Amino acid sequence: MKISILNRLTNKTETENVYYEGSIRFLYGNSFLSRTIGRFFLHTIFKWPCVAGLIGLIQKSSFSKRNIKPFIARFNIDATEFAKNVDDFTSFNDFFIRSLKPGARKLSEAPIVIPADGRYRFYETIGKGDLFNVKGKSFCLQTLLRDEALSKRFTDGSMVLARLCPTDVHRFYFPCNATPGPTRLINGPLYSVNPIAIKNNPWIYGTNRRTVTLLETPQFGKVAFLEIGATSVGSIKQTFTPGKAYSKCDEKGYFEFGGSALILLFEKGAIRFDDDLLKASSQGIETHCLIGQSLGQVQ
Repeated sequence: MKISILNRLTNKTETENVYYEGSIRFLYGNSFLSRTIGRFFLHTIFKWPCVAGLIGLIQKSSFSKRNIKPFIARFNIDATEFAKNVDDFTSFNDFFIRSLKPGARKLSEAPIVIPADGRYRFYETIGKGDLFNVKGKSFCLQTLLRDEALSKRFTDGSMVLARLCPTDVHRFYFPCNATPGPTRLINGPLYSVNPIAIKNNPWIYGTNRRTVTLLETPQFGKVAFLEIGATSVGSIKQTFTPGKAYSKCDEKGYFEFGGSALILLFEKGAIRFDDDLLKASSQGIETHCLIGQSLGQVQ
């Protein structure tokens, strides 16, 4: 299974270069070894937050610094965007949670923008997307949010799903002008959110450790912003102050080492996603989007 991504900047389809692809296929694939030995290791070792914590400690060590330059070279990452010089990073995790230079991302004039670098899918109506109709089961907001009232609020609403790879900047930002409430933690294991894993278990988003923040916005009503941990990333850091008003593209927080995901939930009729984003999603293709690019308009 090759992962095809539409590059929004070039409008060309690319094949994703997956970090530790062999390990992901071993743990989540369909081969006999994967279904037996791979699943054993996955469920007894790799899904647990304590393992992510141990990996995190290794990635925070000064020894891990030696991996930064080879990683940048392998994945062709533009180091000129970094706020720090490459030699100034103290560990691989320090590089992983890097900030960008002012102006490294162009901020769209649209009222709502892409909140993080990543691979995106867009759903006009929750439950009607192909990802959430697998084996006769539909996506369950109650499972995701663990809040009945909040689930009802976003029933038949719209959803943005973003997958952040280890190569992406792992800081995330407010998509629009908003006043955030407090963040609620929902504990869980840490499965991979790579499409190789999601293909066999699309309910990972409602299982993994995650956080939920409700945003009050002047143009889009209430918006739920979720950060979802994944393999090797149990640490979700919030840098905002609840109750304080923030502007579009102000920082909300960051993930420490590993892959991860974001979800935005909108009430029914609150937003109209950009046509190019919907087109790719309807074809089952993720779109590689960058922080600050247009996401949509008021419905």
